[in-house]
Amino acid sequence: MVEQSHHLDLNLLRTFLAVYRSGSFTGAAQLLGLSQPTVTTQMRTLERQAGRELFERLPRGVTPTAVADALAARISAPLDELATVAGPGPAVAGRPDPVHLAGPAELLCARVLPALAPLAADGVRLRVATGLTEPLLDELRAGRHDLVIATTRPRGRTLTSTPLMDEEFVLVAAPAWAERLGDRPPAELPAALHPVPLVTYAQDLPIARRYWRHVFGRRLSGPAAVTVPDLRGVLAAVVAGAGFTVLPRYLCLAELASGALVALHEPEDPPINTAFLVQRPGAVENPDVARVRGLLLGEGRAW
Repeated sequence: MVEQSHHLDLNLLRTFLAVYRSGSFTGAAQLLGLSQPTVTTQMRTLERQAGRELFERLPRGVTPTAVADALAARISAPLDELATVAGPGPAVAGRPDPVHLAGPAELLCARVLPALAPLAADGVRLRVATGLTEPLLDELRAGRHDLVIATTRPRGRTLTSTPLMDEEFVLVAAPAWAERLGDRPPAELPAALHPVPLVTYAQDLPIARRYWRHVFGRRLSGPAAVTVPDLRGVLAAVVAGAGFTVLPRYLCLAELASGALVALHEPEDPPINTAFLVQRPGAVENPDVARVRGLLLGEGRAW
């Protein structure tokens, strides 16, 4: 516990909280509109005044000490309340600020944006970005987004995450490949698929490797024939007959229903990945962020 905290400078405490929540001096600087050296200097001053180390410096960012955890617990609510009283800016007098939402391109396009269409029609402004989870979470900590859909639960205690949906993965191919493979026992599928071209998201086969390990209990060997850094491209290639792949079921429901794709195996315990809706704490409350968050959490249960 920092006993001298009631004597500490308010600006230093604001900067401390920004560093604590963003996980880096650089992220705090972006959040506060300060230079990174200014943030570094302020944190050194605060640590000197407190007489305790607040952050452990890492190769990438910082991690809070137990003293920092205790200080953040004491000052977060009062500083957030003070920021609310001071006012979020000119948007309060008019309509709310746009909601900055980010996540995987495929999930955003297939499920999230259609679900949010009624809010957009009702005047909610959306600014949508796509990308991989870890960079997006770094940007969330730095204040660039209001909400991020993450494919893994964020590490640490600085971000608030809520389970949004479970992705179920399915092994699929076009009907012509399914006919060639025939009706085989599951134990024979890995060997039968070995000569069939594999279409995947990335060279290291992240989704397919996980399916093989979970369902077949073995390591997937062999390179990808086609890599596309967008699962919608993977879907299009496989529907056209390029080979086989593993996809989230939500992304290929229509193709499975129409017969454009065939599920090559339906295990009793398919691989599942949980997606999380992550919100940056401490931001001045935007009512439209709350509307977007509430709608997504409600809709996500059916995805």
